[in-house]
Amino acid sequence: MAEPPTGRAYLRLILLGAAIGIPAALIAALFLASVHELEHWLWGTGEPPWYAVVSLPILGAIIVVLARRFLPGDGGHSPLEGLSTAPTPISYAPGVVLAALGSLSYGAVLGPEAPVIALGSVVGMIATRFVKLDKQGTAVVSNAGQFSSISALFGGPVVAGMLLLEGGIGLGARLLPVLLPGLVSASIGYLIFTGFGAWGGLNAPGLAVPDMPAYTGVHVGDLLIVVIVGILSALALSRVHLLGRRVAEVKLPMPALLLAGGLAVGLLALLARVLGANSQDVLFSGQASVGVVATADSTKIVLVLLIAKFLAYAVCLGCGFRGGPIFPAIFLGVALASLGVVWFDLSPTLALAGGAAAGMAAQTRLIFSPLVFAALLVGAPSLDVLPPAVLAVAAAWLTTKFLDRRAKPTVETVAPAD
Repeated sequence: MAEPPTGRAYLRLILLGAAIGIPAALIAALFLASVHELEHWLWGTGEPPWYAVVSLPILGAIIVVLARRFLPGDGGHSPLEGLSTAPTPISYAPGVVLAALGSLSYGAVLGPEAPVIALGSVVGMIATRFVKLDKQGTAVVSNAGQFSSISALFGGPVVAGMLLLEGGIGLGARLLPVLLPGLVSASIGYLIFTGFGAWGGLNAPGLAVPDMPAYTGVHVGDLLIVVIVGILSALALSRVHLLGRRVAEVKLPMPALLLAGGLAVGLLALLARVLGANSQDVLFSGQASVGVVATADSTKIVLVLLIAKFLAYAVCLGCGFRGGPIFPAIFLGVALASLGVVWFDLSPTLALAGGAAAGMAAQTRLIFSPLVFAALLVGAPSLDVLPPAVLAVAAAWLTTKFLDRRAKPTVETVAPAD
């Protein structure tokens, strides 16, 4: 990477980042509101009828097929490959929006972070049409739009900035000047969501769990439980991705695979209902359900939700839906931790923070971003969760790296010879 600009050129990038923060946040808020309103219109309140649980994911799959087949960009980045911060061409925006609406509002087990990042990037790319920038400046502006748009989903500009920082840590000290325009953009964008002065903001639906009891005083048993949760989260996420890849390898045309995936997700949610769980806690990203599973008092319900979400998540990763992979991973981490609530009287607040941090670390392979996110999630009265959360993240990260190293020789041995 070339040396970052200095002087007036650098100040120009910072000001451009601040200017991009406003439209990027507005576009993100409009998209998230559209997902929420369409979801409410389709599913209503309470438990929907059984035929809706089965049919709506299939209808969503049809919409995704149309977006991927007839619009540029294949509906956006595949969630099986993780999050992408590569600049998104402007022409991809309609396909990204349509595929995401067909996935997220119709019950696919994926999060909004990937399409929100893509739309923020599009805003940045639009800005480059009006301001002449070199390749590095274009990338910086694209990142600024991305991190403004996701700042509400992850609790503000700090987590967004930390994601950017950890993602580019190999650049060393050269990363800090590149980071600042994105961080400024994220801060400006977050004000659009939270408001300032007498204006209350747009109140975008991030991950928030109200009325959790304060956690004070760390116990030795808590530390052991969260370490186990971290290990299990990494193991679970590795199996999710393995199963997702197996689904993606099924020899079916893209439309047939998506339709089959939509049917499978609907049937899994319906089966969970038959077993006593709420089908809506199996469907969707898990943002609205982490509080439910963290405070559950039944081993049966937690296991039903855990297994059904695990399978539906893997199917959605592999069959071709479009969305982000982080929030379902957070749900799985919290579900694993909630078994400690049921069996060992673990604090639900610690289960929420430790499980969320472990799931996010196992999915993203990052360390500090999950910790900052966990701290913001539970708030100041429960910051005693941080020492256990550190252990959960460490256990998840180390287990994930161990599993990655074990998988590498397997991949190399089956690679075709030159």
